[in-house]
Amino acid sequence: MELNFRLFRIGFLSVGIIDVLDILLVAFVIYKGYLIMRRTRAVQMFYGLLIIFVVSLISQALNMQGMKWISKNLSTVWLVAFMILFQPELRRLLILMGQSRIIRVFLKGQTSFVIEEIARAAEELARRGYGGLIVLVRDMGLKMTVETGVPVQAMVTSSLIVSIFNPRSPLHDGAVVIQNEILEAAKCILPLSRNPQLEREFGTRHRAAVGMTEESDALVIVVSEETGNISIAENGELTGGLRFNTLFERLSKAMGYKPKEVHAGYAHS
Repeated sequence: MELNFRLFRIGFLSVGIIDVLDILLVAFVIYKGYLIMRRTRAVQMFYGLLIIFVVSLISQALNMQGMKWISKNLSTVWLVAFMILFQPELRRLLILMGQSRIIRVFLKGQTSFVIEEIARAAEELARRGYGGLIVLVRDMGLKMTVETGVPVQAMVTSSLIVSIFNPRSPLHDGAVVIQNEILEAAKCILPLSRNPQLEREFGTRHRAAVGMTEESDALVIVVSEETGNISIAENGELTGGLRFNTLFERLSKAMGYKPKEVHAGYAHS
């Protein structure tokens, strides 16, 4: 049975529904790959492979026998080389696809243990009078930001976050970056917002939180050391005065989870 119903023709080419769907899927994969690699060193390797591919096409068109022979022999190892060079980015892409908001529709009613741990940590930091800066990575990779800090690669727990931001800890300056339920690094340096209004009203932590969300789609939780105020930055905007429950619900919604009742024995107004 013919499923590819013809929609229109471009010259001698017939374009059907399946063709359009195919193009949209390929565009989606390329776009997601670009978002992940755009802020990493992998993009330089990608450009290098792209140059090799273009040279191969030109040599084919101009019938350059020497270059055709080289590109023909290299083509057998290109796929393997691609998998090796981009292994971390491909793994991250698969993880992000599995955790996408579309997939989470089928997991409705579930929430992330990590979201609750982060909200607990923020509340505890505020109670102890510790400052904190917590970055949650969403669709856009932040590898360059992670590389400015100290690698941790540990499961996220509230006690770990609180211990990192203890003023006596060597890692308490800067931000922690959390991605795919893993605390990737601590003591990371974030870009400061250039908004002059923020410079007058807030300190370095808050301006760094807003600056990070101006340049990426990340969420940033900031806890003020002076006032104990918990704020969240998203899309260049800062919302303060949050407590455990409101922060938990805000993070759950922003990360694509449906908030559910908090574990018994821990609830704050």
